[in-house]
Amino acid sequence: MARGRVFAAILIAVALGVAAVVALVWKPRIDPVKQDQAQTFDPTTVTRGSELAALGNCVVCHTASGGKSYAGGRPIPTPFGTIYSTNITPDRDTGIGEWSEAAFRRALRVGVDRAGEHLYPAFPYDHFTRLTDGDIRALYAFVMTRSAVRNQPPPNQLPFPFNIRPLLAGWKLLYLRKGPVEADTKQSADWNRGAYLVEGIAHCGACHTPRNALGAEQKSRAYAGGDGEGWDAPALDASSPAPVPWTADALFAYLRSGWQHQHGASAGPMEPVTRNLATVSEADVRAIAVYVAGLSRDRNTVTPPTPGKPDPAQADTPRATSAAIYAGACAVCHDKPAGAASEATSLTLSSSLRLQRPRNALNAIVHGIARPLGASGPFMPAFGTTLTDQQIADLTNYIRARFGGAAAWGDVQGDLQKIRNGDPS
Repeated sequence: MARGRVFAAILIAVALGVAAVVALVWKPRIDPVKQDQAQTFDPTTVTRGSELAALGNCVVCHTASGGKSYAGGRPIPTPFGTIYSTNITPDRDTGIGEWSEAAFRRALRVGVDRAGEHLYPAFPYDHFTRLTDGDIRALYAFVMTRSAVRNQPPPNQLPFPFNIRPLLAGWKLLYLRKGPVEADTKQSADWNRGAYLVEGIAHCGACHTPRNALGAEQKSRAYAGGDGEGWDAPALDASSPAPVPWTADALFAYLRSGWQHQHGASAGPMEPVTRNLATVSEADVRAIAVYVAGLSRDRNTVTPPTPGKPDPAQADTPRATSAAIYAGACAVCHDKPAGAASEATSLTLSSSLRLQRPRNALNAIVHGIARPLGASGPFMPAFGTTLTDQQIADLTNYIRARFGGAAAWGDVQGDLQKIRNGDPS
């Protein structure tokens, strides 16, 4: 009898465990919107949705190079493999044309698609979960009024076991924290609005926060710096490497125009972010600036180093050669005299030269920096085809020592080869 009761207890425990796993993993399919159920949306709601999509940089991730807007197919590199963004146009076969608002809301809130499949957190639903119902409705109205594009993105390239979607239920159990952004009554209305946008739709922490071995943001190190697409996203907290502290006004100018004279021009993954922010309300950009500026309020003041000068005694050395390259290719803009037309930022103010890795400096030298948002503002030509790898590596260490006041980086050649090969690691 005792053995029977023990065995029954074990069976009940196993059954309960299986039921718990099924409840965690299994999500029901949501019925499609029927084709004859044409949806109409208030133009004001659609307009608000377009601003939210710009704040979230949605078009960048959901548009492949040379592809139609929002039709998906862009490869998103991750440490676990490559994920291809989905088609979010209202095409019924390859997009989300059959999705109801409820299905759309579930995807943003809990990372589950209409069919009940768990979504990879490359789609940052760990941030989108904080959006209000009204903002989700506006986003839904916007994407459902885009042109329907028939496009089936390639399958994800993920090795076992990362290609097993049910395992994502466990990831969510560990790391997905649903719920709104709580207002702080001690802060201003701009700060609270900025917190909602930054922590939610703008998902700034997705790039500017380091991640753990399972790809989740390290919340205890929020905004301590991260990476994306082969670039380093600098810290926004008190450990910010910027020689001149970011103020709300400086951030507003940078986010709005893609350039600020004490901090330089946006580049890499940040360039399309500033391009999109130029299209939204100034009030929202100002709120983001106020909140982000507050993240680094406890930082220590950093005094930019006085740039050294080439030493004549070092003639016929790599440093002398780099100094000559710098004088011919860089100084005309970066060492501008007072009143010069160049808007290039002095390299003594460069955050890139104070990062732990040379990736940002190398990317700028190899690929250049596009002129931000039209005809005004600085730009930088690409030197990737005019300088040899050795020259680029020597020049990078030269400007770090001269303008950053820091020791040479380690394997610059190795980082340069990764950039040449398109390796984002």
